[in-house]
Amino acid sequence: MEPPASTQLRSTVLAALLVVLLHSAVAAGYNEQKHGNVSMRGKEQPNGCDIFRGSWAFDKSYVPLYDSSSCPFLEAEFDCPKNGRPDSLYLKYRWKPMSCVLPRFNGLELLTKLRGKKMLFVGDSISLNQWQSLTCMLHATVPKLRYSITRKDDVSTFSAPAFGVSLVFYRNPFLVEIVREKIGRVLKLDSIADGNAWKGYDIIMFNSWHWWLHKGSKQPWDYIQYGNVVRKDMDRVLAFKEGLKTWSRWVDANINPAVTKVFFQGISPTHYNGEEWNASPSTSCIGQTQPIAGSRYPAGLPPQAVAVNEVLRGSTKATLFDITVLSQLRKDGHPAAYGIDSEGGKDCSHWCLAGVPDTWNELLYTMLVNGSNMG
Repeated sequence: MEPPASTQLRSTVLAALLVVLLHSAVAAGYNEQKHGNVSMRGKEQPNGCDIFRGSWAFDKSYVPLYDSSSCPFLEAEFDCPKNGRPDSLYLKYRWKPMSCVLPRFNGLELLTKLRGKKMLFVGDSISLNQWQSLTCMLHATVPKLRYSITRKDDVSTFSAPAFGVSLVFYRNPFLVEIVREKIGRVLKLDSIADGNAWKGYDIIMFNSWHWWLHKGSKQPWDYIQYGNVVRKDMDRVLAFKEGLKTWSRWVDANINPAVTKVFFQGISPTHYNGEEWNASPSTSCIGQTQPIAGSRYPAGLPPQAVAVNEVLRGSTKATLFDITVLSQLRKDGHPAAYGIDSEGGKDCSHWCLAGVPDTWNELLYTMLVNGSNMG
């Protein structure tokens, strides 16, 4: 017995609809790859993918965007090959987010997106590390790019006049100020002196932490003050958190998010203690040639990163640029014995260039080019 005509018609329509839906899905996937968009899968859809969660994948065919010898303004402390690092395996790892595919960095597209805009990196030498990485990436990926670099005191500026773009590094390791008083140099946790120099930018990437740990001759202050209380010293993470709260209040009071996009870089980790990744305490970044496998760091987040997360959670005008975990996995990415002015002959704080900060900037590129409209 044949089914009724109405049933046959419904079956035909459903089959045709299924074909259309399948064709649309395939076309959408093709267009995502073709146009270099961030493709999203699974539970992150449709709000986006967490590009900071993932793992490092070895790719022997991968070639970094630039060679350190081809970047004429690269600081010697980051140029590991020039300083004698013999291995190159650390340059063969790509960052793979769990639920998206990152677009390839395109310097011309970034400069076009940023046309007429100014970007500021504020912080310590980790900010310099990231600024240097981005300028080297642009120099290498935009053919015949005309540029200029100026350095004066604590300010370094990379300019691309054809695009009206400037990338500025402003050295300020604490963000809050140090004042000379009768008793000595006082680190004031509730005061910011350089704030006016941070105004007028379209994008700002702030960073702080490493200098909060310095003691002895490397400590640039004698006392810490918060409110009316002056101390000889205090818990450094608590001091950092109070200083970060002051910075957050400055952002809330001075930044218009419709004009300026503000990021705070997550804590850039060090690798001086192998116990953090289940090795011996005497193990450090020296001799490391491979990342930690997987997406989790055995020691978890350090307390200073927890402090950053807590402060940023209460901010409506700053975005956490959360590079901590992905960088924790890269115990192999530091200059180690192939930097300069390193601690005890090893630098497990900064990063080789080319290297990990290039990935930070690929993620920044993804957020700026594929993210919300910059205006």
